Amino acid sequence: FSTFSADCYDPLDPNGNITVTFDIYQRTDHGYLARVTLENYYLYRHIDKPGWKLGWTWDNNEVIWSMSGAIATDRGNCSSYSGSQMPHSCRKDPIIVDLSPDDSQNRSEHCCRGGLLSASSIDPSNAFSSFELEVRNLGDNPLGQAPNSLTLMAPGPGYTCSPFLETNPTVSSDFGGLRQVPVLRTWKSSCTYSSFIANTLPVCCVSLSSFYNPSITSCRNCSCGCREADKNTASCIRPSDPLTRSSEDSKTEIVECTDHMCPVRVHWHFKNNYMKQWRVKLTISNYNYNRNYSNWNVLVQHPGFSQNATTYSFNSSKLPTLGLHDGVSLFWGIDYYNSELLHSDKDGVGLVTTEILLDKDPNSFTVRNGWPFPRRIYFNGENCEMPLPDTFPMLPNGSSSLRPTYCVFSLSLILLFLALLLL
Repeated sequence: FSTFSADCYDPLDPNGNITVTFDIYQRTDHGYLARVTLENYYLYRHIDKPGWKLGWTWDNNEVIWSMSGAIATDRGNCSSYSGSQMPHSCRKDPIIVDLSPDDSQNRSEHCCRGGLLSASSIDPSNAFSSFELEVRNLGDNPLGQAPNSLTLMAPGPGYTCSPFLETNPTVSSDFGGLRQVPVLRTWKSSCTYSSFIANTLPVCCVSLSSFYNPSITSCRNCSCGCREADKNTASCIRPSDPLTRSSEDSKTEIVECTDHMCPVRVHWHFKNNYMKQWRVKLTISNYNYNRNYSNWNVLVQHPGFSQNATTYSFNSSKLPTLGLHDGVSLFWGIDYYNSELLHSDKDGVGLVTTEILLDKDPNSFTVRNGWPFPRRIYFNGENCEMPLPDTFPMLPNGSSSLRPTYCVFSLSLILLFLALLLL
């Protein structure tokens, strides 16, 4: 039920979506000029490499005469046109992709991010992108009409887009903000993600450990799919196996052969229990042999995050929640330090790690019944497979509580004892 509710309505990100805006801002002798803008309103879900693909179907026989800031992947059949100038794309159902940041031609404002869109709570300045196009051959509607059947691949399936609905025209400022200039017409569509529609295997799992229990709760077997019966399959490699050049260059995701078979593992270790605080070590491991995760993020749902927390080696931010008693914290890498989760190699598993110091709430803090461990963890917006609750590291037998170490109090007793001996 929790997985279903998080997929259909996510209380951790209730307003998350990618909004596509279609603005007609100028009419021409043969059609109109339009601007298309993608805005990522997801707090912790971003669009990674190889980037987004946007598709639609024209309402009539429109053609894209020219385009800047993006390109149509297929020119289509333009045989009805002659002369030195030809349309950019004559397809009734064009597919549009973004240009790379180093593309020096056909640029437009706020374009050319390589199809990447950052999560809005991490990097809002890179959470949107736009491109411009000239549309001709409007047919019976000279004022122009937004296209139909919008599709978004980001980069794979999973997004469902609503029909374009006409809204109040987008307004921009002129003369230093003194004059408001609306475009001619504006339509908007909202695209939302569903893991059920994406229908992909999980990408990560969670393991747990604590200082008071020597056993480690590993990721569940086959958390991200089971290993194929053929031990020599190229889909996974044992650490002792040589990694050939063809494997390194392969576009197929190759991971280390493990019991869980997940590309990514998130490990939560309850490290120390102090009088007023407690400490956690959070480690993210990348078992891929030929893929790095750029601008990764991890979202953790835990009641301890309703208190003050200090993170030492990651960026972090608390997210608002709706109808949840637990706190939610988002973690991501520090630029030029650990924002890139590197792939594994023959020398070891690629990983990033941090320690987190959390304040205690004396009315709620406890280490019993698995309380110090997360309720849910997401990696790059994808739900990680959690261990079963009855496998969580529990207190030693016969212990109903685990008191913190009172270092100062113990030292005071020792000094008092020594002082009495000297009397």
